Amino acid sequence: MLVAFLIVILGLTPSLLSLWVMRQADARSQARLRLAMESVANRPLAGLRLPPDFRYVEGIGYMIGDLSCRFNARSGHIRCAVNPCGPCEGCSHYQELPIRELANNQQS
Repeated sequence: MLVAFLIVILGLTPSLLSLWVMRQADARSQARLRLAMESVANRPLAGLRLPPDFRYVEGIGYMIGDLSCRFNARSGHIRCAVNPCGPCEGCSHYQELPIRELANNQQS
C-alpha cells in the first residue's frame, strides 16, 4: 500500500511543479503588462501629427490632398492616381473639377 502511495505521489509531482511554475510566470507577466500599460497611459502622444494637407470631411473622415482636383483619390492613404506621393502644390496634372461634379461629390 505504501509503495502504491509513493508511486502516485511521484507521478503527480511533475504536474504539480509545472502548475506552480506556470502560475508564477503568469503572475510575473501580468505585473509587467500592468506596468507597461501604466507607463504608456502617462506618456503624451507627441508623435501623432497630421500632415498639413490632411482635411477632415464630415461623414467620410480625413482625406489627403487638394479635394478640388479631378484626380484626387478622396482617401486617407493616397493623394491621387497620377501623383500618389504628392505634393499637390505645383502638380502638372492638376485639373479642377467642374462645379457640378464638385457639388455631386460633396453630396455623396
